[in-house]
Amino acid sequence: MQDEPIPTELIKAVADFLRNEIAPVIKGHNAFKLRVGINALDLVTRQLALEQGGDAAETTRLMQLLGVDGSLIELNRTLADRIAKGEVDLQTPGLAKHLWQTTMDKLAVDQPNYGSYKRELGNK
Repeated sequence: MQDEPIPTELIKAVADFLRNEIAPVIKGHNAFKLRVGINALDLVTRQLALEQGGDAAETTRLMQLLGVDGSLIELNRTLADRIAKGEVDLQTPGLAKHLWQTTMDKLAVDQPNYGSYKRELGNK
């Protein structure tokens, strides 16, 4: 077991420091590069916080949908193969819901401020 602070707290602290203390005094192209770096730290923080749960849920959905066990990568390959062969399509019960939830989970990590994502969260 790891003592505190946990990795997400450390990364967030660095991002907050850069955002609040360094960014206001940096100008020009270096300010842009700094914002890119801060965004990358924010993304890693979200990945560490959300991805494991999202991956576990996606794996469970795929196992139910496909009726087989496997790793997330193997299950996604199986799904892609079945779609390519025409064995599975949007009429397959559960597929559209799975694809939608997987997309929403990925947006929560990659683009949580995306307008359409926020709108969909409000529709739940």
